[in-house]
Amino acid sequence: MNYHIGEFSKKMGLSIDTLRYYEKIGLIHPVRDKINRRIYCERDISWLNFIFRLKETNMPIKQIQHYSELRYKGDSTLKERLELLEKQMNRLYEQKNNIEDNILHMKQKIGIYKKKIKEQEVNK
Repeated sequence: MNYHIGEFSKKMGLSIDTLRYYEKIGLIHPVRDKINRRIYCERDISWLNFIFRLKETNMPIKQIQHYSELRYKGDSTLKERLELLEKQMNRLYEQKNNIEDNILHMKQKIGIYKKKIKEQEVNK
């Protein structure tokens, strides 16, 4: 199914200006019809959803742009794209480990406070 920019912006929950900006910075490359209107398809939906995922992982916009550039060059760039994703995955694992470490420390501190509060209540 094909969409013009207004339909596509509603479907994706993005403003028309955002879609034009994404195109300007090279994240998306919609095809154009005979009168130069942007035409989006299901493949563009999948691609934008993947961009949203990359943004959720806090991948820097410059890296997303680079990934997009590689994607549009085709399968000859698969190794480079894989490297970018593996680096991002490593950053995510590092963040996860930091979060788990912080959770552990918070649990310990909460446990200390609960114990002290219980002791105070007993000593009243």
